[in-house]
Amino acid sequence: MQRIAVLTSGGDAPGMNAAIRAVVRKAIYHDLEVYGIERGYVGLIEGVFHKMDLGSVADVIQRGGTILHTARSKEFMQPEGRQKALENLRQRGINGLVVIGGDGSFRGALELHKLGFPVIGVPGTIDNDIYGTELTIGFDTAVNTVLEAINRIRDTATSHERTFLVEVMGRNSGWIALEAGLAGGAESILVPEIEPDYNEVVERLKRGIARGKRHSIILVAEGVESAYKVSDEIKTRIGLDTRVTVLGHIQRGGTPTALDRVIASKMGGLAVELLLQGESNLMTGIVGNKMVTVSLEEAVTIKKTLDLEAYNLAGILSI
Repeated sequence: MQRIAVLTSGGDAPGMNAAIRAVVRKAIYHDLEVYGIERGYVGLIEGVFHKMDLGSVADVIQRGGTILHTARSKEFMQPEGRQKALENLRQRGINGLVVIGGDGSFRGALELHKLGFPVIGVPGTIDNDIYGTELTIGFDTAVNTVLEAINRIRDTATSHERTFLVEVMGRNSGWIALEAGLAGGAESILVPEIEPDYNEVVERLKRGIARGKRHSIILVAEGVESAYKVSDEIKTRIGLDTRVTVLGHIQRGGTPTALDRVIASKMGGLAVELLLQGESNLMTGIVGNKMVTVSLEEAVTIKKTLDLEAYNLAGILSI
């Protein structure tokens, strides 16, 4: 192992830069050459590589997004595209690759592994939907971004005595909605893993109104339904006028929290160690505050389940 490369792929997540920094500096510490690949698998196919040094990752640990940029590549989904990417790696003498991203990124990494190239995955996605790790890079920052929004919206909801619906990211995963809702004291949390019970949502609102409550916050993961449609459903059933806030991509950006910087640094460092040990087809993760690994096959085929205990607790605490 003399040269390794690193790329970021898929949706950006706060903390990716901390992971890149860890990969680069850990590699240099072990006398490896390290190359950054621009724009994920697109750059891998187009051969956009550049050698990185200690200064390449100076002053990036606190920055959101990814300094290597990211893109989605349809060409890489085809055998010809993957073969071209493999040739680019071998022509440059690269011996191993670190892929920082989510489910789709790991599926690509797995394909490279099947072609005989050593690959290690580092989970970077705000959705926290990757099996084999309790936390993914960017999740904690996204939750805190949503929580700050809830706190601000609740001030207005209280002042105007209104019910606000807050739509958060999570097409297939309700982790952001669940943890932000639990931390923010949301009256109802709608997630894609559980069929929404609008009767229960309305009954909660009625019970609150009956005891003198004049404002509520309802969190809606985008994978459930548009918050505007949920608003219409509530209005139809109870005649309550609501307001909707769609947070959108604000959840992806921003300075990463301390937790995201720490886990990103640990995961990035471990990825380099695994390559040095001759490993491949593994993803780094964290369970019980300890670093772990899981195969890429497991990471992309086993569905991570929502914390139902936390979901039920949130319902109990919002009575």
